[in-house]
Amino acid sequence: MDIATSDTAVDTELAIEARGLVKRFDDTLAVDGVDLLVPRGSITGILGPNGAGKTTTLRMMLGIIDPDEGMRRVLGHDDPKDIARLIGYLPEERGLYPAMKATDAIGFMGALRGLPLPEGRERGRKLLEDHGLGHAADKQIRQLSKGMAQIVQLLGTLVHDPQLVVLDEPFSGLDAINQGKLEVLIRGLADKGVTVIFSTHVIAHAERLCEGIAIIAGGKVPFAGRVDEARDRIPAQVRLETSAQDGPWMAALPESRRKVGKFWYFPLPDTGIEPLLRALIDGNAGIQSLSIERAGLHDAFVAIAGEAAAADLVTSPEGEEA
Repeated sequence: MDIATSDTAVDTELAIEARGLVKRFDDTLAVDGVDLLVPRGSITGILGPNGAGKTTTLRMMLGIIDPDEGMRRVLGHDDPKDIARLIGYLPEERGLYPAMKATDAIGFMGALRGLPLPEGRERGRKLLEDHGLGHAADKQIRQLSKGMAQIVQLLGTLVHDPQLVVLDEPFSGLDAINQGKLEVLIRGLADKGVTVIFSTHVIAHAERLCEGIAIIAGGKVPFAGRVDEARDRIPAQVRLETSAQDGPWMAALPESRRKVGKFWYFPLPDTGIEPLLRALIDGNAGIQSLSIERAGLHDAFVAIAGEAAAADLVTSPEGEEA
């Protein structure tokens, strides 16, 4: 399955096209036949537990390592290294020279992508100011908090105005405030037409930010598509509270119903909510409350990839290390 919304999408509409990617490390099959289409200008999340193959997949797509099998095309080019200047990449392993000033670090990272160093420094200072870190511009990296240093490295990933930004576990290690800033930054990039791909094991970030996701488990992609398509894999749930404890209206509830406390829970019937409402009213159920709750992305992940794959996922940013 593909994240692209149309099977007729041509290369010029795609930021990334990957088909049948396979990668082995000695006797370990790390990635096993990954297919992925990412439309330009979209925000796409690569969602899976640690060790699922997310980083290896990203590195193959960027040409950092070559696949043993399969093909990948990035921004219309068969060799991603040919257009490295158009890509911004934040690896999972963070690393900046501790003695460098923040503006110098950003300028240096831009120079690695072909941006003249003085221009990179100037852009870096403006980026820091735009993101509320102007006071850190002339401080050494060693003088910054871990979260601030990570934001500096992220800005260095963006300083050369890439068309494609790939972030590997970008929220890891950030506190709640900096996680929020990063979410705003990612949305801003997409608003400018930049394609953003980020890997994460934190479901809340993917649910809030992404138009499309690829679920990776055991080196495979059992689902790639829109977030709402993943959630629709599980029927919406009805939560019902009635004043009557029993009566003919009970026949309108599915056999799969269950009662927890004072509430009944059951899947939304295929016929919709209106016939159910009529039966409840006609049967004098005494409706106290009724709500339809759509399945969350975590429930969808469990349904698609299984409980074992979901065991290492974090459902909310609060589960992240501060």
